[in-house]
Formats: sequence, C-alpha cells, structure tokens
Amino acid sequence: MKRLILWLPLVVFALFIVTVAWRLAIGKDDSVRSRLVGQPIPTFALEPAVPGTPGLSSEDFRKGKPRLLNMFASWCVPCKVEAPQLLELERRGVPIDAVAIRDRPEDVARFLQEFGDPFQRIGMDRDTRVQMALGSSGVPETFVVDAQGIIRHQHIGVINPDDVPEILAAYEAAR
Repeated sequence: MKRLILWLPLVVFALFIVTVAWRLAIGKDDSVRSRLVGQPIPTFALEPAVPGTPGLSSEDFRKGKPRLLNMFASWCVPCKVEAPQLLELERRGVPIDAVAIRDRPEDVARFLQEFGDPFQRIGMDRDTRVQMALGSSGVPETFVVDAQGIIRHQHIGVINPDDVPEILAAYEAAR
C-alpha cells in the first residue's frame, strides 16, 4: 500500500499533462457568437451625433434595404484603422449607419473630417444603452441588418482589408 501512495503524485501529474496536451491539440474556437444574430434589432432612437447628419433609430433599419451598423468612437484607435475599409464598403454601394459611443459632437466631427465619413446617419449613445442592447462588446463592432430590421451578421473588432469580402457577402446575403 505504501508503494501505491508513493506513485500517486506521479500518476496525477501524468493525467494533468495528458489533459493539457489534449486541450492544446484540439485548438481553440475564437469566434464569439451573438445571441442577436437572427433577431430583430432592439428598439432605440438616438439624437444626431453631429450637426447636419441625421440621428439614428431602429426604424431606419426597417425601410426595405439592408444596411451596416457600425459602433465607433472618436477616442477609439482601432476605429481609425478600420476607417478606410468602411469608406471602401461605402464606395461599393453599401449603406452604413453608425452609433458614436460615449463621445462628444465636436470630437466625432473632428474624427469624420480626419478619417472620412461613410455614414448616412450617426446616433449619439452617450450612456451606452444601445451598445448594451445590441450585446456589443466594445468598439469597433459592425452589424449587417436586413431590410426587415433583422441582424444577419456581426463582426467584432476592426474591419481589416481581408474582412471586406466577408462583410460584402453578408450584406449581399441580407438582400
């Protein structure tokens, strides 16, 4: 019996190593699946983020045409990185609306002047209620919403050049 007790720590350690090796071998799923994909966009109405650009409401997504909804902020460094890709999507005919998160109108206007303005409407979400209702984990984040206001795709993080075809495909599928 004493011999068995002496081998027990080695057996436990060996099981630990096998378990860790097995978990490393099967890989990790980095995707984050939204509960809202396939669901109607939550009801909201936001005041305009900048003068001269209309505000945004959930009703704007039920007007017979799919659209992108981009969550961004002027203080968000990754939002600056994705700006050229949003301009490219707009150039390709994709309508894009936005929600400015915890921002100030003058800062949003400066951001749009410096990095371009692909947005048809921009709503100001000062208290992040809309962001939370959408289940958004942060900025930037982009949703493809179909003509009936149903969320069809969610892209978390920066839209890189390699992501543009995926977003275009999701937009086309939402038509």
